[in-house]
Amino acid sequence: MNMPHIHELIDFTVEVFIVNKNKVLLRKHDKYNIWLSVGGHVELNEDPNKAAIREVKEEVGLDINLVPSSLILKTDKEKYEHLIAPVFMNKHKINEKHEHITLVYFAKSNSNKIKQGGKEISKDCKWFSLEDLESLKENISETVKIYAKTALNFLGENDNK
Repeated sequence: MNMPHIHELIDFTVEVFIVNKNKVLLRKHDKYNIWLSVGGHVELNEDPNKAAIREVKEEVGLDINLVPSSLILKTDKEKYEHLIAPVFMNKHKINEKHEHITLVYFAKSNSNKIKQGGKEISKDCKWFSLEDLESLKENISETVKIYAKTALNFLGENDNK
């Protein structure tokens, strides 16, 4: 599905590094043939947390729980909806005239059963262990690799979380 841009110069997007047991899910981007997390554009009618959950459901059919990386306030609930903050943020050019501001989230899934065939289909999705990531040398950026390793270190089961 080709999401129309909210603005011609810049869009907000979300990326979700999903961990199940001691593996993190990456998908091969159809257009660029590189390993990325699951994610996409934040739509006008949603906040970034809802966008992250929706994109994961649309792209790989998983139900996830976003994991807070910082404190979440529980005050003034009648005035504020306190959101889970992203773990990382970045800005990158898509082309000479358009860029994305990306909010990067970590999430856990109780399942590793990917269900493709919804609105978006990827050539390949794979669960990577830390060792798999270490040996992956092609078609992945250093930033994506660092995000994926950090998600595993933060959410992996070896540290009793």
